[in-house]
Amino acid sequence: MHRPLRLYGRSGELAVLEALLARLCHGDGGALVLTAPPGSGRTALLAHAVAAYRDRGAGPALHVVGAPDERWVPYSGLHALLCAAGPAPGDPDRVLRDGLPPAAFLALLRRFGGGRPLLVCVDDAHLWDPDSRAALAFAARRLGPGSRVAVLIAAGEEAGFAGLPALRPGSLDDEAASALMDRLTGADRADPAVRGALLREAAGNPGLLTALTARLTPAQLAGRVPLPHPLPGGDDVLAAHADRVGHLPAATRTLLLIAAAAHAHEPEGAGADLTLVRRAAAAAGVPPATSDLAPHPSGGTAGALRRAGDRVHFGEPLLRRALLHRAPPDRRRAVHDLLAGLLAPGSAALIQRACASAGPDAALAAALEAAAAPPLPHADRATALSHAAALTPDEADGACRSDQGGPREPGLIRTAGPGAARYAAAAEQYRLAGEPGRARTALARAGAAPGPAHHVRGLLTLADGPAPDAHEALLTAAALLAPHNPGRARNALLGAAEAAWSAGDALGYLDALTRIPAEAADRDLTHYRDGMCAVLRGRIGAGHLLLRRCLVSGAHDPGALLRAGAAGLVLGDLDAACRAGTRALAAVHASGADALLPRALEHLAYAELRAGRHARARAHALDGLRAARRTGGLNAAAHLHAVLALAASVESGTRECAAHAGAALAGAAPHGLVQAETLATWALARADLAAGRPAEAAVRLDPLVRPGPRRGHFATRMLAVPCYVEASVLAGRTVRGRGAEPVAEAVAEFAVWATRTTDPQVPAQLARCRALLAPVGEAAGRYGEALAHHDRAGGDFEQARTRLLFGSWLRRRRRTREAREPLRDALVGFERCGAAAWAARASGELRAAGEAVEAPGPSGTAAQLAALTPQQARIARCVAEGATNREVARRLSVSTRTVDHHLRNVFAALGVRSRTELAGLLGGGT
Repeated sequence: MHRPLRLYGRSGELAVLEALLARLCHGDGGALVLTAPPGSGRTALLAHAVAAYRDRGAGPALHVVGAPDERWVPYSGLHALLCAAGPAPGDPDRVLRDGLPPAAFLALLRRFGGGRPLLVCVDDAHLWDPDSRAALAFAARRLGPGSRVAVLIAAGEEAGFAGLPALRPGSLDDEAASALMDRLTGADRADPAVRGALLREAAGNPGLLTALTARLTPAQLAGRVPLPHPLPGGDDVLAAHADRVGHLPAATRTLLLIAAAAHAHEPEGAGADLTLVRRAAAAAGVPPATSDLAPHPSGGTAGALRRAGDRVHFGEPLLRRALLHRAPPDRRRAVHDLLAGLLAPGSAALIQRACASAGPDAALAAALEAAAAPPLPHADRATALSHAAALTPDEADGACRSDQGGPREPGLIRTAGPGAARYAAAAEQYRLAGEPGRARTALARAGAAPGPAHHVRGLLTLADGPAPDAHEALLTAAALLAPHNPGRARNALLGAAEAAWSAGDALGYLDALTRIPAEAADRDLTHYRDGMCAVLRGRIGAGHLLLRRCLVSGAHDPGALLRAGAAGLVLGDLDAACRAGTRALAAVHASGADALLPRALEHLAYAELRAGRHARARAHALDGLRAARRTGGLNAAAHLHAVLALAASVESGTRECAAHAGAALAGAAPHGLVQAETLATWALARADLAAGRPAEAAVRLDPLVRPGPRRGHFATRMLAVPCYVEASVLAGRTVRGRGAEPVAEAVAEFAVWATRTTDPQVPAQLARCRALLAPVGEAAGRYGEALAHHDRAGGDFEQARTRLLFGSWLRRRRRTREAREPLRDALVGFERCGAAAWAARASGELRAAGEAVEAPGPSGTAAQLAALTPQQARIARCVAEGATNREVARRLSVSTRTVDHHLRNVFAALGVRSRTELAGLLGGGT
């Protein structure tokens, strides 16, 4: 069987084709037109459909391709189709001589299949002659149920098949384009900078991406050899795009070229200024009727230009590039020069002048560099600096420019001259703008610029690469920068410290901070550096005193505010941490540095989570996740997924928690993000506890809490100790020989840590841990102590957990009447903070204590359990989750005989005959 080549990002289109083929195999015909710009995969989709239909063996398939040289030969298209049919009714040569009426062609199609379903596929049908296209469209409109003929047409958008069902494949999204590139490069994956350059150049066009990748050598793909500029291989696709408007009048083509050039100084996707385009068009002699796009969205440009308010956009971004690529260099430069003269003095006019330049221009380069400053947005600064670098005369070889199409951009030349520093500066601005791909491309051009390039490269790795690699890269950058740029060296060391923190490397964190010289640190940074170092070295009191000074700082810099938030978390002053996080987020928004947004939202969401504000934490974490995806912050995304997993372990239950934790662990493991791994594992264990699976929770947390190679993050693992103690006690691990020792050791370490933090929940959690381990005669007093701490600290969720454990402890000791009050309070507390999974656990305990609890709505699992007693429902849930009878007995503190008895009654009440059926019936419960 033929297996068609995999098509990426085309699942929707393939489903439509599959439906057409399925109907055809059942005798029902139809028609479909695949219309899309060149390179979008029309031909691949058509070939896929032909191969899939032939594999079915339902009937014949005719597949022809339009020929450009025959588009004006009357009936040449129908002649090609008849020839492809082989011996069949109709004389192909007679069709060329005498023509073929549309009705006769329809009759021929119905006879071609010989009583079997027939698939007719015409690729590049826009290249057929007009008579053949008209006959094909006539026949296609009359194919329907019972016709046994389906026509599949791939054509350009102006081919004259209006009225027929159409499918328009769009550009590939980032994921699909990346997957296609992985297939194209095979085992030799491309260097990140090369990969980003290719993906941007292709703009989601699979044909262009394939052509560009095919023309590069393995050394170029690996980044060992600079990329040429312009990238070779795209000429055919760009020419095909330009051909789409080649038939338009000369004035219209001039307008399109002006609009294409007017995009050069605008941010990506912003379009061009309509007023500027009209003024330039008037100056170029374009009639007002041509340049006036007001009456119709596309005016007279055949849909190439679209107006949106006072902006004008190209419907297909590649068409803009194709027009600049095809235009003669002198004509293109003249248009840029015209636009520069119409713009007010400033960065926009300078960029247009740069595009009009025919060679190096030191004065213009200096002017562009000077213009790349606030209040210009980071992306605009990056564009200006890139052009400045391209115009900088290279003292070594002068190779800094290109006369090829499009707005002038330099090639990936490893410059050792003065342009290298400007490329490195452009890379930094691209990074801050949230465009890591462009930043890496600029770094590749910077080549031999020591210090700044290393710094930006390290920060990019910190955002989306292995944290240990980022740590070493930033230490190297700091050493290179220290002699001539101590301020930037200090920032590199702070980045190295952040990388070490993410990796759980306390010694590396200390090393990076202690390398910051006193003269390079302001007062707030000195307090932070000395305070964090003191805390990690065990001088808690002195460290806390210094860190408290960070909280009262009047800093407005995003970095200083993020450090203040971190100081608040270390101190346990969660309200202060949240306030600092909110201020940091506002400062990031004000700065326009999109690259900092995921980190700011991550810090704020984590502080809110620690403070028990789970709904706010979830909202900010979701915002951060969207920002991380937009700006390429893979590591921030892993941390944000971990925060969302922790929030879900309170609010949403096992499934959502597992999804976020799985995403966090998938991102954290290859990049060495120990903090994200610790938080995600803690979240999974907490969700296990909510679902009544303490043994699983204890197994997850054991390596995090105890010494060993899988020990959790030095700053967050203590947070998981209360869950570890609860899970171990409920799972019965503390009564089996040596199993109690690790738990006792963890509580002892937690008690020491409790003296070093002002987190208001920690004293209550410590008392709860001691209550869980206390002898029967002391436990009630310990629980009372914990609840007294909660009354002073507040916090619905942790207080409700303590009440739940206390009530459960009382119930298991047959003190059911006493158990009801703390269990009722626990249920109310969980409901108040939106902890649905925990509320369900409290409800089950309360029902087991003999109190009627209002059941959930009569749908889903709740409806199935309505007929069961509370104890039967608890047992049914446990069994549906896969627990054995012995495990259920241990969870519920009953005998296995009791479980057997209730389980038989559950099977009878629900009408199931096996544990598998029970699991299937109640599988939606978590």
